[in-house]
Amino acid sequence: MTTDRVGMRAISKRYGAAYALDRVDLSARPGEIHALIGENGAGKSTLMRVLAGAISGDSGEMTVDGVPYRPRNPHDAHAQGIRAVYQDFSLVPQMSVAENLLLGELPSFHGVVDWPAARREAKRSLDELGFEDIAVEQRVDRLGVSQRQMVEIAKALHGSPRVVILDEPSAVLSNRELAKLFGVLQGFRDSGGTVIYVSHRLDEVLAIADRITVLKDGQLVGTVSAQAVDQPELIRMMVGRPLSEIYPARRRPNSEALLEVRGLGGPGFAEIDLLVRRGEIVGLFGLVGAGRSELARALFGATRASRGSMRLGGEPYAPRSPAQALAAGVAMLSEERARDGLVLPGDVLDNLTIASFSRFSRLGVLARRRRQNAAETQVRDLDIRPADTRRSVRMLSGGNQQKVVFGKWLIHGARVQILDEPTRGVDVATKVQIYRIIADLADEGLAVLLISSDLPEIIGMCDRVIVVHEGRITGRFDRSDATQERLMQAAAGF
Repeated sequence: MTTDRVGMRAISKRYGAAYALDRVDLSARPGEIHALIGENGAGKSTLMRVLAGAISGDSGEMTVDGVPYRPRNPHDAHAQGIRAVYQDFSLVPQMSVAENLLLGELPSFHGVVDWPAARREAKRSLDELGFEDIAVEQRVDRLGVSQRQMVEIAKALHGSPRVVILDEPSAVLSNRELAKLFGVLQGFRDSGGTVIYVSHRLDEVLAIADRITVLKDGQLVGTVSAQAVDQPELIRMMVGRPLSEIYPARRRPNSEALLEVRGLGGPGFAEIDLLVRRGEIVGLFGLVGAGRSELARALFGATRASRGSMRLGGEPYAPRSPAQALAAGVAMLSEERARDGLVLPGDVLDNLTIASFSRFSRLGVLARRRRQNAAETQVRDLDIRPADTRRSVRMLSGGNQQKVVFGKWLIHGARVQILDEPTRGVDVATKVQIYRIIADLADEGLAVLLISSDLPEIIGMCDRVIVVHEGRITGRFDRSDATQERLMQAAAGF
């Protein structure tokens, strides 16, 4: 039998009274791409940080190629051939690509760096991986985010490592770049290397992995062959329920119109007629660049419509700013939550209540207890983890950050919720929670406009679907006749 490249047995890690990892086993073989999946907070990143020497496990043992392995820090792990690429870049922005790629290994003679040799070595390394369009002399802070990701991966693969850990590597890559990455990983695997691929994108996992390990709540669910499972089975393992139970049952919406749009036009869209009733979820679907987000920003007052009219609750509605939209009862969850929806250095309490300070103050004095109670209610009701209102939002997972944005608008009390890609970048289990939140909003009589690129999500969640192409509406569908084929055809302009 072939010795496992990586053996992790009964690994545990506890923070206070909570177990992040509870006696988890993982084995990865030479010449294997091994995927690690699970919901946000399942313990994936914690387990990989133990393997990469970034943190120490409380108990358990590890081996690499059958030899006991106890890294004291990331440098120790790196020396033993274990490399990790995390979601947060570790590159030095002010240095060139070549300097970052060869950091600590720059060729030198009598203490003087041989820069021509360094650039040649860096270019050879990038060319071998198919990243030849990245200039080695370019400063990293002048690269696009996808190019920086490629440099991170090239840096990890430089010097013939034994194991490369990739934590959500595709989040910033286009389809073309992802295909190139898959080719690089398959070449590394075929040469005997081991890849541990952490992702929440199940289609990617099934396309690239040889075996898949599933974690849930810090515990091992199981390890399966990628050829022996499909997405519904992986979802069942991750969530503990079948795919058929992902989307919540919906009540019949109220017939009262809440948001009405007539002939609306502006940057990126034209002649938009739109109606959203109380208790209704209306989907807005289209391909990238179709004008969906531009329309949403106009509804929220972030941009100005140049023609047409809007009514809210039967009254004229023409917001000149997001502040005016919020005052009227319209809220928007942006697809760029880190940029538009959160104050990342702030804590959960501040982010949940920042849009509602007027509710918690009188004569300029803040009612701290009421504010704290409101935040704690949202943390409990939305299952924000960890349940700590003083924790920095920057330290939360993507799914829990998204819940904080939801909670902010729920505290504010908006009656129209515009949700732009509300489940982008979150795992399946967190999606289920967000779907329940959205359905509850509608059941409470709010009007929801759901913008999404996920066709099953649009079909599973919405009472009606509106499709846009090149800024104009090309299709309107009731839930009963909205199929993936018909929606895609309308999105393509046919």
